[in-house]
Amino acid sequence: MLYPLPVVMVSVADRAGNSNIITVAWTGTVCTNPPMLYISVRPERYSYGMLRDTGEFVVNLTTKKLAYATDFCGVRSGRDVDKFCCLGLHREPADKVSAPMIAESPVNIECRVRQIQELGSHHMFLADVVAVHVDDKYMDNRNKFHLRKAFPIVYSHGEYYDLNQILGTFGYSIKKKKNESNKEKYNQKK
Repeated sequence: MLYPLPVVMVSVADRAGNSNIITVAWTGTVCTNPPMLYISVRPERYSYGMLRDTGEFVVNLTTKKLAYATDFCGVRSGRDVDKFCCLGLHREPADKVSAPMIAESPVNIECRVRQIQELGSHHMFLADVVAVHVDDKYMDNRNKFHLRKAFPIVYSHGEYYDLNQILGTFGYSIKKKKNESNKEKYNQKK
């Protein structure tokens, strides 16, 4: 019941250069320094063998424009269809891993597997982030990233949701308003 979840498209490749895209909702950040994340994948998925064999993948963030492709890549098998061709997505070479990036994604995170935990229905691929690519159109002149401009999506109980309203920024709950102390704000909430 830990919802909503990020939903990402993970691109992989085998040693012969064949690539695939798998949709993953079991994913997240696990460490800042060194930068690490995880994805969890069922062993029966077509991409699982590629992941296990090469130990490399790319996490591609999803957007409202990519919602259809995100769903398609989660319900169709790469055994049966080339998802890149079928969806009109473009493979872009990664800098540090053999798996391709999805050019249409606003953020591509190149990863190298550090450890595989066989947990049950899913195996967790704990990975080091070895490179991050961000589409320049989401960066401002101060080099700040604005993902909201890409209209990110999340997944909850079989449904995809747009995620674009900002409710606050980090630390806004304790910022002082003009002429008001934190103690006064706290007492007002009581």
